[in-house]
Amino acid sequence: MGLFKRNPFGHILFIKTWLIRIFGALTHRRYRGFNQLHIDGSEIIRALPDKNVLFISNHQTYFADVVAMFHVFNASLKGREDNIRNIGYLWRPKLNIYYVAAKETMQSGFLPRILSYVGAITVERTWRAGGKDVAEHERKEVNLNDTENIKIALADGWVITFPQGTTRSFKPVRKGTAHIIKQHKPIVVPIVIDGFRRSFDRKGLRLKKKGILQSFIVKEPLQIDYENETIEEIVEKIEYAIEQHQSFLKVIPQEDIDEMQELDRQRQWNY
Repeated sequence: MGLFKRNPFGHILFIKTWLIRIFGALTHRRYRGFNQLHIDGSEIIRALPDKNVLFISNHQTYFADVVAMFHVFNASLKGREDNIRNIGYLWRPKLNIYYVAAKETMQSGFLPRILSYVGAITVERTWRAGGKDVAEHERKEVNLNDTENIKIALADGWVITFPQGTTRSFKPVRKGTAHIIKQHKPIVVPIVIDGFRRSFDRKGLRLKKKGILQSFIVKEPLQIDYENETIEEIVEKIEYAIEQHQSFLKVIPQEDIDEMQELDRQRQWNY
């Protein structure tokens, strides 16, 4: 790797490598030490091609979810079987991993701006601004540069997206993800996470509680008929895959629903 070799977004890969190593070392004990990360599906990660893979996941914090994915993906590719033991897997990390994030979030401070260099594809959220929902008649047009950047990232490697666009549970999946799937035809890999909202604050930067069992489940790629399935059908398929469809509320114990709602309320107040 040349010292000044860049990715399609102009980021110097040498700098990105060291940022991943440093932040990986600083965050490792958050998932193996202070808390324990239960992983399932490493073999699925290893079987994926190097490019045009879209990971879809439910969302519980701004940054801790993505950081965990960088750990799990790299550990799996280095032969770890459902674990992140021995942080040596980050010495030569996979550099073509990107994640979709709200532009306002990534510009909210010095640390988010640094984390953006690791692989953020920033998008302007048309439905939310300043932490509040925007009325439909006040929403801006979708920035075409945002979708073009996602296309570039898929052509170069793997892209992580959180199709609900919020850390709150059981919110609707945004249709934009379904449009991306139909247009670019990536392999779509669902991930279901849990325990992160109990472990971290809303931003995922501050450790809130220790001794939490976090779970990280990688599922088999979705079977999608890119030509014939409608946007609505793909949206519903995503909701089921990341276990955020409204029907899941019927099988979750009421005390767990109450806890999720209370945590969401607390995080909203503290935002």
